[in-house]
Amino acid sequence: MVVSSGKSRIIPVDPSHPDWLVLRRVGAAIRRGKVVAIPTDTVYGLAADPFNEIAVRQLFSIKKRPALNPILVLIESCKQVELLAKNLPRSLDRIAARFWPGPLTIILSAKDTVPCSVSAGTGTIALRVPSSKVVRYLIRSSGCPLTGTSANLSGKRVSETADEVHRQLGKRVHCILDGGRAKNRQPSTILDLTSRQPSIVREGVLSRAALEEYLC
Repeated sequence: MVVSSGKSRIIPVDPSHPDWLVLRRVGAAIRRGKVVAIPTDTVYGLAADPFNEIAVRQLFSIKKRPALNPILVLIESCKQVELLAKNLPRSLDRIAARFWPGPLTIILSAKDTVPCSVSAGTGTIALRVPSSKVVRYLIRSSGCPLTGTSANLSGKRVSETADEVHRQLGKRVHCILDGGRAKNRQPSTILDLTSRQPSIVREGVLSRAALEEYLC
């Protein structure tokens, strides 16, 4: 059932047993350039095609986000890393095998094909393989990686529920997938692997202690 508030559509989805037909329709909307709010394995995020410049500009407008901030990108599996990143460090395989799928975002050197609107001109890209079935199927059904920036106004509290997304963003998004309250109330941890010495940019769900052996 789709709940309409007069501002945006809220579509219930069971994270454990999602309705694949519903997700195929949402994936088709993403292919058409729509921005959708989705439940992830951390907090709620905004999903759009990162290679669609119009969709990415719309995402920045929705969040009121500074254009100089790069965007996290969600991928279905490690196989998609090479589509977006280059000069991959040797440590990546070991780290990805341990923490993907999961709440770890890894910053890598971006391929030249990555739009500047996504990398914000940094020459890097932040990638994550989520453990969420909903997100991974949306990636598959939309035929592209998805943006994974949090579904909230820039600088405001992250959204743990579909209702919180609705209160902040309302009709600005095409629809909101309601997967219940977020299991993790923190965003993903961000690990930078672009330098010889790996560094934690943001400590989130995964603690520094959990990553300690990968920081040397």
